[in-house]
Amino acid sequence: MTKFMSLDAFLPEPGYRLLPFDFTRLETGEYLIVNLSGEHLLLPKAAFEAFTKKQLTANSEQYWNLKAKQFLLDSYDKGTSEELLASKYRTKKAFMDGFTKLHIFVTTIRCNQACQYCQVSRHNETAGEGSDMSLEVLHKSIDLMLHNPAPAVTMEFQGGESLLRFDLVKEGVLYSEEQNKTIGKQISYVICTNLTLLTDEYLAFCRDHNVQISTSLDGPANLHNKNRPIASSDSYSIVTRNIRRTQEALGMSAVSALMTTSRESLKYPKEIVDEYLALGLRSVFVRELNPFGYAIKAKQAVGYSIAEFNSFYKEMLSYILQVNRDGQTFSESYATLLLTKILTPWPVGFVDLQSPAGAGLGVVVYNYDGDVYASDESRMLAEMEDTSFRLGNVLDNSYEELFFGETMQNIALVNCNEALAGCSDCAYHIYCGADPVRHYATQRDFYGHRPTSDFCKKNMFILKYVFELVTAAKHDTDLDRILWAWITRRDVNQMDDPGYCH
Repeated sequence: MTKFMSLDAFLPEPGYRLLPFDFTRLETGEYLIVNLSGEHLLLPKAAFEAFTKKQLTANSEQYWNLKAKQFLLDSYDKGTSEELLASKYRTKKAFMDGFTKLHIFVTTIRCNQACQYCQVSRHNETAGEGSDMSLEVLHKSIDLMLHNPAPAVTMEFQGGESLLRFDLVKEGVLYSEEQNKTIGKQISYVICTNLTLLTDEYLAFCRDHNVQISTSLDGPANLHNKNRPIASSDSYSIVTRNIRRTQEALGMSAVSALMTTSRESLKYPKEIVDEYLALGLRSVFVRELNPFGYAIKAKQAVGYSIAEFNSFYKEMLSYILQVNRDGQTFSESYATLLLTKILTPWPVGFVDLQSPAGAGLGVVVYNYDGDVYASDESRMLAEMEDTSFRLGNVLDNSYEELFFGETMQNIALVNCNEALAGCSDCAYHIYCGADPVRHYATQRDFYGHRPTSDFCKKNMFILKYVFELVTAAKHDTDLDRILWAWITRRDVNQMDDPGYCH
């Protein structure tokens, strides 16, 4: 009678090799380890020490978890783990495929609002033609966009207030559609607007050409009107009425909104969420003040510390989670981006969370005067008379000169957090991004100094909190389905299939 060999006979030979990873010790005493592709594990202190000293035995559960997620190689591996890790890493960096995908067109710098925290040095709505994009600049900018190798691009119209020159928006869409007939790109269209000038004509054009709307809503009437005033009018009433009009004309998903946090906003985390829910919006993007334009001048009046913002963000996210537990699907967009990076193999298109940084590589801005900038923040710096991130001008420079010139070469030196001091050995860097423009604006240093960086302090705080949620979700079915409903953009009430989230 044949006798089966013992289980030990099938274990790999003693000894294994560590694959690259970063780690941090949590307040619980456990160690969070993260590899190049963003795979992560929590290890008790004893298991972590045994693993790093290569003393972990193959009959332990941690051993096989580490092997399955490409943290170690043993004698059974024939190079497949390294190949799989490389494949996952390529997938994580797939946002680089095709080069620049987001193309922003600033058709006018004029605006009809006087927001306290405006990050652009706007012009009055009655300013002269020198504040608007010419047809020549518009057409040349679109030609450059279509010359880009990306098979799918987003054409985003900004201002100022873009609806002040809807004729340029219309021309941009029609011209790009005509030119694209022989090129065959997939073009998505977005208008960023305060919605105060919306007409039925504009809505009809957006419906016919599948143009999405992005607007701003800071919360209930008293808060929105204080943050975003408009002369002799109630801006809150106008924008909420026009959000509903847009939803009716284009569909609920055709309009999205974000809020900018002012000092006054810190008082109303729940009320802001309730306002979005009342309008049938499915998410909110909680954004802090940007260090550009009028926002700098108004910092004393509307600003706050990054610690205050972090506390506000956590309170708001906690309330949003409770809303979902009560059966209403509603997400916070920044947390959703981080969850996608942590729990899935896929990259995200949000340029602030990319390494290499999105400046020039993921986004480019064609300004109303023809100047080209590596990002929206770069353009804001230029309005403050600092053109450090100006790539050139559409009328003077070729595609190659703009995207491979000296400015882009300088950005490339500092756009990978894998090679930046304070980032390269951080356990969270694969989920974070490099932001040389913001660090230059706040610290006058392209590299940035992480211990004093508000960008770093905010992301570290939110990432740690999101990891707390991910860990808690392993023992909380409701929380688990909520997080995955956000990632997959599904109704939280339809996420009840056993094992779906795992």
